Amino acid sequence: MADLLPEHPDFLWRNPDPKKSYEAVIVGGGGHGLATAYYLAKNHGMTNIAILERGWLAGGNMARNTTIIRSNYLWDESAGIYEKSLKLWEQLPEELDYDFLFSQRGVLNLAHTLQDVRESQRRVNANVLNGVDAEWLDPQQVKEVCPIINIGDDIRYPVMGGTYQPRAGIAKHDHVAWAFARKADEMGVDIIQNCEVTGIERVGNQVVGVQTTRGPIATEKVALAVAGDSSGLAKLAGVRLPIQTHPLQALVSELFEPVHPTVVMSNHVHVYVSQAHKGELVMGAGIDSYNGYGQRGGFHVIEEQLAAAVELFPIFARAHLLRTWGGNVDVTLDASPVVSKTEVQGLYVNCGWGTGGFKGTPGAGFTYAHTIANDEPHPLNAPFALDRFETGHLIDEHGAAAVAH
Repeated sequence: MADLLPEHPDFLWRNPDPKKSYEAVIVGGGGHGLATAYYLAKNHGMTNIAILERGWLAGGNMARNTTIIRSNYLWDESAGIYEKSLKLWEQLPEELDYDFLFSQRGVLNLAHTLQDVRESQRRVNANVLNGVDAEWLDPQQVKEVCPIINIGDDIRYPVMGGTYQPRAGIAKHDHVAWAFARKADEMGVDIIQNCEVTGIERVGNQVVGVQTTRGPIATEKVALAVAGDSSGLAKLAGVRLPIQTHPLQALVSELFEPVHPTVVMSNHVHVYVSQAHKGELVMGAGIDSYNGYGQRGGFHVIEEQLAAAVELFPIFARAHLLRTWGGNVDVTLDASPVVSKTEVQGLYVNCGWGTGGFKGTPGAGFTYAHTIANDEPHPLNAPFALDRFETGHLIDEHGAAAVAH
């Protein structure tokens, strides 16, 4: 961050110019908003755009995610967009000229019941047919990939095997945001912090601008990329989204020497564990079951995820909790994202990623930019349009792709 400021003295401190009209305004300065701006500039030559962030750059869910990246989803539509995203992840460190610590250490999805085994093996077969790297491991092979895991048969949920995606891994979320922000800034994108959108202006059915806490901004294209508040913003333009918002919690431990070589996820016991680059253990669970906007969740969720983690990893019983946090995630009725035009001309939405938002960052930005620039979806995000809720073509990865992170 520090090396950006001398070279870009205005970086992130610009005020909106009320006399200036933008080609597009992106609402949300997190990973998806920044990636969208980058691909609009790089792939479509649109540089007269502004990113509006009500707080600070990448201070929302981008700062609260748990960094997992994978593409081993069951349905063709999901596999397509997440695999595109993973391929972009693999080239972005060089393309953005920024080391955001992308580490392809693999992801294990554990199976604990016969039904888990059947579903997991089905998903491996579907992945292979879609060109996604995936393999089925028996318990001993799981142990070889992750030596510290308990594969004994004397625990509540014995490990009966697991799926493994070797190309999956983690990246450092704040570094990813700064990498996209720096390149977008270099290409002329205005990034405006502390600028909350309070209204979306329409003339008839056409967007003509936004009202903000820093004044009005004229534009004929408004793209929403705000995790945790998509429904509220869309309502400003008279659009109702099929979205629910839920708390999502995670935690990190104190720092340790490297002990955990991969990412382990278990849908059955609702826990996932990785070890960050600095050494802390990163743990999380599924979303809290109730709706809420409080960016905090129930204590019992954290308690249960720790109990599950200690059972799978007895070595963690001596670890000390460093901090916990919560965020808000938007979830659609079919638990798959929306990357789409709306019935209002010039209004676009990117939302509903649930716990899959971080891994989808470059793929979402790539396809959303295409949709905004051409006013038509890219083939990869066409299945994730709003009209699927009218036709009944529901994608629904909720129970099909193991833990949804």
